[in-house]
Amino acid sequence: MPMMLFDTARQDIVPFSPPEEVLMYVCGITPYDATHLGHAATFLAYDVLIRRLIDLGHRVKCVRNVTDVDDPLFAKARELGVHYLDLAAGEEARFNSDMEALNVLPVHSAPRASSAIPDIRKFIQAVLDANHAYVSGDSVYFDVTSFASFGAVSGFAEDEMHRLAALRGGNVEDPQKRHPLDFVLWQPSAADEPAWETPWGPGRPGWHVECSALALRELGEHVHLHGGGSDLIFPHHECERAQSESATGTTFVDHWMHAALISKDGEKMSKSLGNLVFIDALRNEWDPRTIRLGIISNHYRTEWEWSEQLMPTSQERLQNWLSSVDYEDDGTLIDEVRLALDDDLDTPSACAKIDAAVQEGRNAGPAASLLGIELITN
Repeated sequence: MPMMLFDTARQDIVPFSPPEEVLMYVCGITPYDATHLGHAATFLAYDVLIRRLIDLGHRVKCVRNVTDVDDPLFAKARELGVHYLDLAAGEEARFNSDMEALNVLPVHSAPRASSAIPDIRKFIQAVLDANHAYVSGDSVYFDVTSFASFGAVSGFAEDEMHRLAALRGGNVEDPQKRHPLDFVLWQPSAADEPAWETPWGPGRPGWHVECSALALRELGEHVHLHGGGSDLIFPHHECERAQSESATGTTFVDHWMHAALISKDGEKMSKSLGNLVFIDALRNEWDPRTIRLGIISNHYRTEWEWSEQLMPTSQERLQNWLSSVDYEDDGTLIDEVRLALDDDLDTPSACAKIDAAVQEGRNAGPAASLLGIELITN
């Protein structure tokens, strides 16, 4: 049986049957603050998927970008009085430390947006040449009316796209735009922001165009799976698909995968609300395996609420699993876990199967390792 995964664009659980080498792009961090639980949950979902693909015999080429040219980073650097690249470097190092502690496999590459300015200029020119973009005032915009299937990733009605664009930095009232949903490819920089020269004037790239340019540079015109948090479905991934396919004339992504958001105190975790649980703070108190296990005990597509009981419960579960390492391994448990993972990455069921096996006196080691939790460490 093939692996089954939910595809956002098709709104269904469908077979995911990539070739031997899987090309995967996962939207990474904007490095202006520490890694929080929502970040970790997203990247752990893709890490479990990668582990299972490797287990199936695939080679996985995963690219996870770093958005180091973006409004939130500039605002935080301005607030702290530091250079934006210095802030980005420090926060990226903290993020990498957290990912390593959580036993996330190294990705193929983690390119910074600032490394791709020549690629971005070339990409924008290709979109202009294909008559899918226009220059207005001192900016370049993508023309959504030129792309008939705009909205196919999210499936949202136009009024919902308007609402989310306004909420997530789309500047729907920009008088230079022909249509409220048109989005910026190139824009002027503020006085204290970096600027690069282009045929359309000095400035910096828009948010969406950075990922298209990096994906094309690192992986080519076609990606087997593209992922990120569910808050990126619109506008980011919708816009990314439209501009990429306009530039290349070919299908950009086979399968769109998104991880659900996490709540705390009844509200989605967000930096604006300040209701965050930071991974480095959890690491001060808990075994990183406990943190990883607590996160993956929730399904990647199900929104869930942070509870102070999550870590103690996860620690108890880990201790039970650790107690099994001297039991005999009959080789069947890992196959049960494989079946669970192939059913839309059902990590809660996989964990429950390990729980039951441990109660029966079976060794959990190999099955837990497939989930990225090493019960025997050097």
